[in-house]
Amino acid sequence: MKKHPEKTADSTAMDEVRSVYSELAARPVERNCTLLTECCQFKLTGRTPHLTLGEAKLAVRAFRATGRRQIPEPSDDSCPMLDPKNGRCLIYESRPFGCRTHYCRKAGGPYERREVLDLIRRLEAVDSRLGGDGAHPIQSAVAAALKLL
Repeated sequence: MKKHPEKTADSTAMDEVRSVYSELAARPVERNCTLLTECCQFKLTGRTPHLTLGEAKLAVRAFRATGRRQIPEPSDDSCPMLDPKNGRCLIYESRPFGCRTHYCRKAGGPYERREVLDLIRRLEAVDSRLGGDGAHPIQSAVAAALKLL
């Protein structure tokens, strides 16, 4: 049975996104995320993570792996990937780059863009290969990726 070329391209893209996330984790920048999810409260922080198409597809796949099919639209302007029952991230292991380089002071503050620019460029290259058009706010990025998968 032959694999569909787009499935192979998606699989390769997901592997590259995971590789970027792994490389980021291996960098010697001290982080101490205690899973407070304050950074997931976009109204509170005034910031929303932006995802490339590859990141959005990976997030949607992780979301679907939880058994859920419909991405909620929280009325409190929090991240749609938070479990409404316990307030924890449903996709923590596959959380987007912006969530990994977050701006939570309690976890160590934001990464400097120059520290991660090479990784950002790799995510942009994956986005381009997938036919994406740049990073979009998490809400619209995952909604669009859900339609594609």
